[in-house]
Amino acid sequence: MADLTFVFVVLSGYFNGFWDGALVGFLCGLVRDVFSPPAVIGLDGEVRVTAFIGAFTLFSAGIIGASFFTRRMHRNIPFSIVAVIFTTFCYKTAGYLLIYGWSVLAGSYTSIYSPLTALLYSFLPQLLLNTIAAIPMIVLIRFLGPVSFKKTKQDDEIIENQGGGTWLGI
Repeated sequence: MADLTFVFVVLSGYFNGFWDGALVGFLCGLVRDVFSPPAVIGLDGEVRVTAFIGAFTLFSAGIIGASFFTRRMHRNIPFSIVAVIFTTFCYKTAGYLLIYGWSVLAGSYTSIYSPLTALLYSFLPQLLLNTIAAIPMIVLIRFLGPVSFKKTKQDDEIIENQGGGTWLGI
């Protein structure tokens, strides 16, 4: 199923900037950790509940979304879908590598972690569903969503006001 929280954090960072992406990502990650913390098998074979993995993951997703070619693409709507696809790909790849490495280290490796199984049953469906979920969420965030808590002045406006774009003014 689509990870709506993840898509929301990436798009918030993409459209509203670094601080909004980091703050929304951290808060959504804390909520995710409180209500559905991930569990892993420890080295002793016992199942352990982890802490702050969701906060770190969504914090990182917000930062990646905020820094994903926003200067060159001017935070345009079609490229925000590419930001969601890229960030989802990075998220699924890092998650697979961590789960695979930990399962080998803990001695609980099974065929469920094979690369082909992960690609067919995890990577591709998650990319497709997050991309589909991003389309209505883009409309909601861009046109009906919250306004950034930062100043709305763009860097170009500040440069023009300070010196007309000359090097001395900068």
